[in-house]
Amino acid sequence: MSAEHTVPLWQPSPERIAAAQITRFQAWAAEHHGAPADGGYPALHQWSVAELDTFWQALAEWFDVRFTTPYDAVVADRSMPGARWFPGATLNYAEHALRSADDPMRAQEAALLHVDETEEITPVSWAELRAQVAALSAELRRLGVRPGDRVGGYLPNIPHAAVALLATAAVGAVWTSCAPDFGARSVLDRFQQIEPVVLFTVDGYRYGGKEHDRTAVVAELRDELPTLRAVVHIPLLGTEAPAEALDWADLVTAGDPDAVPVYEQVPFDHPLWVLYSSGTTGLPKAIVQSQGGILLEHLKQLGLHCDLGPLDRFFWYTSTGWMMWNFLVSGLLTGTTVVLYDGSPGYPDTGAQWRIADRTGATLFGTSAAYVMACAKADVHPGRDHDLSRVQCVATTGSPLPPDGFRWLHDEVRDDLWIASVSGGTDVCSCFAGAVPTLPVHIGELQAPCLGTDLQAWDPEGRPLVDEVGELVVTNPMPSMPLHFWNDPDGTRYRESYFDTYPGVWRHGDWITLTAHGSVVIHGRSDSTLNRQGVRMGSADIYEAVERLPEIREALVIGLEEPEGGYWMPLFVHLAEGAVLDDDLRDRIRRTIRAELSPRHVPDEIIEAPGIPHTLTGKRIEVPVKRLLQGAPLAKAVNAGSVDNLELFHFYERVARERR
Repeated sequence: MSAEHTVPLWQPSPERIAAAQITRFQAWAAEHHGAPADGGYPALHQWSVAELDTFWQALAEWFDVRFTTPYDAVVADRSMPGARWFPGATLNYAEHALRSADDPMRAQEAALLHVDETEEITPVSWAELRAQVAALSAELRRLGVRPGDRVGGYLPNIPHAAVALLATAAVGAVWTSCAPDFGARSVLDRFQQIEPVVLFTVDGYRYGGKEHDRTAVVAELRDELPTLRAVVHIPLLGTEAPAEALDWADLVTAGDPDAVPVYEQVPFDHPLWVLYSSGTTGLPKAIVQSQGGILLEHLKQLGLHCDLGPLDRFFWYTSTGWMMWNFLVSGLLTGTTVVLYDGSPGYPDTGAQWRIADRTGATLFGTSAAYVMACAKADVHPGRDHDLSRVQCVATTGSPLPPDGFRWLHDEVRDDLWIASVSGGTDVCSCFAGAVPTLPVHIGELQAPCLGTDLQAWDPEGRPLVDEVGELVVTNPMPSMPLHFWNDPDGTRYRESYFDTYPGVWRHGDWITLTAHGSVVIHGRSDSTLNRQGVRMGSADIYEAVERLPEIREALVIGLEEPEGGYWMPLFVHLAEGAVLDDDLRDRIRRTIRAELSPRHVPDEIIEAPGIPHTLTGKRIEVPVKRLLQGAPLAKAVNAGSVDNLELFHFYERVARERR
């Protein structure tokens, strides 16, 4: 292990450790629930997985979760899938999200700060937010929306979307959303599965300095979703509501400014929302998560791991089509002010997100690892050019943050900066490993597994590994694990997704290393594994090395077992503007990989590509490209509605044809 992995990049001060909510929680849990008083986070984590029931009970008490009827047990059945959490309990997620409005000292403070590409800030106070949720939830009930009905949003990251989510939850209905850059087919692949009764829509959105009209898409959605009883029109571009659509303003502005929503008290395991897997092959999985499970998991993540509270401002760049939007809105649970940015991450220039963090006084700034690396390549200097003194933590997700990303944030934002690379999934709408405010940060590593999460790395026989690459598994249930997938009545698709490899144990599909000092390294997806001469390798390690070269904008590596027993590992590279893939660059790519990884990682062929395909939420796509190269027809290898640029796949299809 190199020296940089043993010497921390950042260490929290004793004052910061003492002030962290997780420190106060540990002391309180030691006094009231038998948690270890000493040993810091490692001891607390060990207790949280060994005493699972006690930990979650303590967490609910610490955050004053309001159960309107008491629970009979914390975990009545630990089996996975099928764990039963807090049976007998009833509660409401939206009621907890709006609690700060009940505090007269906070009612007029900002709950939401909305920012668009003009960079003007529009605040929404806690009192205003509660009043809008009260008015809209009453209107939903008047439209006949009942607990369990589905309500959809085709919306950008604007306050209306947060209000609609909270109003839906207040009624006990089930929320689901897609971003307006999704085409009609992508939205229908998701919404037709769950049959919404109400749909919130915009006439268009602004992105990259341009207006994008979506009225034709909305008309198609209305025609193709026969279960709709109402469509609500939000005139973001100023157009009139189409015939038979309801106008947003009519539903929310006539209400009593002091009104309090009627919160439907629902069972702990009542559905809160439906999220969707990327669905790059076949229909997206419609993942159902519970009101109570999300409430507890997000209180843990945001309150303890992210250390958010009423004095914070929480900004994460996301769209409504990604789980991070749901996670962002849950910031309200901790009383923090949530920053909603609607626009391009790089408009009018690559440094745009840092400017938003500056203007809004963000204390936790969340973004993608890809954005951090784009800033590094574009010679952005956020600490020099902006006032980021309030930013305590920069968190990244979407893909592993490469070591160079850690160094760049440390050098270009501030040397006393908590850098939290986190990893989880839409599947649990949370993190398995990531931010811990009381632990050091090591370059290229996630700080630790999260509380209540028995995260392990397993070999193919199910043996735990330390300091070796293994499959990411979770051996105990988490409350935000899916209740089920929609339209999966016998649970077959759910079991096949996570529990086929190790029965009764969640296998997530990532390669990870758990280090001897307790941190976590993510190596990439295991379902697109590179396996040369019996050695498993993560694609993320190769991307990290190759994309450090200034000529490489992005890369994609695929490993193919050939019918005659050989193994072909091509590396596709999307070049930076003006770069040429000549023998010199090919040689430097190979030398870089050999020096930083191993000779085994060096690709058989380096091929220039017109672009690297992504899911609609920006994740690099490997498996469908692998299937194309194995000879699968395009229609079977790729779900056209779930990718950002279908045309790119014709290039990979051509490569496959030329190899046959």
